[in-house]
Amino acid sequence: MYELGVVHRTVHRPARERVEAVAPFGVATLHEAMGRTGLMRPYLRPVYRGAALCGTAVTVLLQPGDNWMLHVAMEQVRPGDVLVAACTTECGDGFFGELLATSARARGAVGLVIDGGCRDVAELEAMDFPVFSRAVHAKGTVKATLGSVNVPVVCAGALVRPGDVVVADTDGVVVVPPERLDDVAGAARRREDAEEGKRRRLAAGELGIDMYGMRGPLDAAGLRYVD
Repeated sequence: MYELGVVHRTVHRPARERVEAVAPFGVATLHEAMGRTGLMRPYLRPVYRGAALCGTAVTVLLQPGDNWMLHVAMEQVRPGDVLVAACTTECGDGFFGELLATSARARGAVGLVIDGGCRDVAELEAMDFPVFSRAVHAKGTVKATLGSVNVPVVCAGALVRPGDVVVADTDGVVVVPPERLDDVAGAARRREDAEEGKRRRLAAGELGIDMYGMRGPLDAAGLRYVD
């Protein structure tokens, strides 16, 4: 069960250089480098084209239709953090907009991931404040019900703990636990190096079924060519 009505002030953030080691890689690469794990559900989308982020999670547990805890969370934000907001039950209301983004940026936040709605999209794009949300919705919220800040949350199907590293781009959102950062960064680099070699071969006209040695298994599976 979620812990309600609490703000945990201590967040164990990994060293910035360790976070920056995964920043150059796309979400798809990091997901594959972790053994195809860590992804949030695909309904989370950037609210404007080109939005991307990488940072350490400050988690927020919201009540439906209530953004009180987002205001509370701002005090806990440090430079390089990503606000990661989940809700106690499904809700697409507009929890977040330009004014909260202004506050978050002043505290050093690099973006927001929210399993809920946001609004003021044109202003967010003009600010270049990255937001990944389940909905864009003008509906307002109240400030009346306690949630929590910096507790483990499940956001769009992924467990996020305070201090986890969150990376988001056009392909989605992925969560990298701090204890796996170094291994994942190394695996992601190896994947990208290998893909560059494959890219050159494919660009030269080589077929994937030959490059990946698929002809034998295809033949064994009974694939037939008919002229």
